[in-house]
Order: sequence, then structure tokens, then C-alpha cells
Amino acid sequence: MNFTQHTRGIVRAIAVAIALALPLTAIGISAADARAGGGFGSGSRGSRSFSAPPSTNTAPGMTQPLNRTYSQPGTGMNSPAVNSGGMFNRGGMGRGLLGGLAAGFLGAGLFGLLFGGGLFSGLGGLSSILGLLLQIGLIVLVVRLAMSWWQRRQTTAAAYAGGPAAGVGPQPNYRTGMGFGLGSASAPLEIAPADYEAFERLLSEIQAAWSNEDVGKLHTLATPEMVSYFSKDLEENKARNAVNKVTNVKLLQGDLAEAWREGESDYATVAMRFSLVDQTLDRTTGRPVAGSEQPQEVTEVWTFVRRRGSDWELSAIQQAN
Repeated sequence: MNFTQHTRGIVRAIAVAIALALPLTAIGISAADARAGGGFGSGSRGSRSFSAPPSTNTAPGMTQPLNRTYSQPGTGMNSPAVNSGGMFNRGGMGRGLLGGLAAGFLGAGLFGLLFGGGLFSGLGGLSSILGLLLQIGLIVLVVRLAMSWWQRRQTTAAAYAGGPAAGVGPQPNYRTGMGFGLGSASAPLEIAPADYEAFERLLSEIQAAWSNEDVGKLHTLATPEMVSYFSKDLEENKARNAVNKVTNVKLLQGDLAEAWREGESDYATVAMRFSLVDQTLDRTTGRPVAGSEQPQEVTEVWTFVRRRGSDWELSAIQQAN
């Protein structure tokens, strides 16, 4: 084998290894997380950004903390800072620890294959590649489990250290099995039926604008901070030549978790269980690459904000465990 053939063999082997490794890496990211918000905790909840929302019948478990937020911990809040440069955002945990481990294993494995004779030793080289991919898959799984455990730990700490204001806890709500309950008269800020209608409308309109990649429309439905996250996610989809389509969004049940007033702004955090069809398509061919044509149910906690006399806007999305 001459030098040119030797080099081409190395390039082909590396390309095969990387191509096979990418699907394994994708295992750690659920296709169901492609909808607006990306399955992450994003946005701000005013002074309660680092406090866990009260549980409700719709979302009785713990709510994951905000891992993409412009907020900074306020005075008297003992919960740790979780901001856009922190450990658990996309650029932190996802691309830092996970990316570093994956790159380290991939680099070490390819180095060993290249200089240890693995790529050019027939079946031995193939088994080495499979072993490398298995290691990458295990690392992805371990990191995902660690992320989930740490987020639950942070949420628990926030609930004890910087929990909601006294007197604002889980509220019994009337519900019919479809749509929102009527809330509780004891909440510091009264939420009227018209407000719940606005929340349900925003749920559908935001998912539709996301699917249409209509950033201009999103600016009328969400805060600038949330639009910045949506725009970033849409750009990442374009870079992968993919487009996410969310259709048939139907609210199944919703509860008010808490509502309060800060200065000239009103906040309302609601738990929502809704169904939707979530598919990711190849941007060029329109061929489905992830998701399903079958409806799935999702439970999320959305926070809305409005200036006095203005319309509600989406301020934050958190995942319900």
C-alpha cells in the first residue's frame, strides 16, 4: 500500500467512525424535545426565577430549574446561580462536559486506532471502531443521567432555600378535564377566565410561529429573552438542514401554580398538559428524520408576564418531571 492509499484509508475510517458516532450521541437528546423551547428550562420568572414553582394537579412532581436565563440570583435567594453561562445550559453542560468527554474518547480512540495499527488490521480494526462507539454511547448515557440528577438536586435546593412567598402554595382548582381550572381566589394576583384563554391561545400560536420559523411573530408573543432562545434554536436547526414542525396542539389540562405582581409587571405561572404532533423534517427533501406522526402528551410549566394594561407574553418554559 503506497502513501496515498494509506492516507485515503485513514480518512475513510475516520469519516465512518464519526458518522456512526453521531446517531449514538443523538440518543441522549430526545426527538420529543424538538418543539418550541427545546425541552430545556428557558427564560425568567422575575424575582422567582430561582424558586421552584408550586406543584399542581397537572404537574405534581418537581419542576426542572431554568438552565437558560438572563436572571441573576437576588438578595436573600440562596439557590445557586443558573444563568446563560452556567454549567447546565446548552453551551455549558451539553457542549462542555458532554462534548469534552465525547471528543476526548473519540480523539483517544482514533489516535489509538491510527497509531496502534487498529484501522489497518482487518477485523481487529472493525472491532476497535465498534468498541470506541460503545464507549461514546456509554459516556452519553452517564452524562445524561448525571445532568438529570443534578437538576433535580438544584430544584430541591431552590424549593427549600428560595421557595415561593409565604401563603402561595399549591391551590385547589376546579377543572373539567379539558382546559384550565379557574384558579384560586387566594392568589395575590387574580387571574380571570379571559387570562386563561390568553394562555391557551399563546400555547398554540407560539408553537405555530415556531414551526413556521416566524421570528417576527414570536416577538409579539414572547419576551425578547425567550425570542433570543427560539432564534438560536431555529438557527441550529437550519445549520443541520432540519426544520421542526409542531401541529395539532391541544390543551388537555392546566392549573395555576402561582400569580404575583412585581412593580408594573404581572406574572402568572401555569402548568399545562397538552398533546401535539412533533416531527423534524429534512429541510431539502421534507423527509421525516425524527419524531412521529402520532400525537404525544407533554407537561410543561409556562410563565407569562404582562405590563399593566398590555397583553400577556411568554416569559419562561420549564419541564415538569
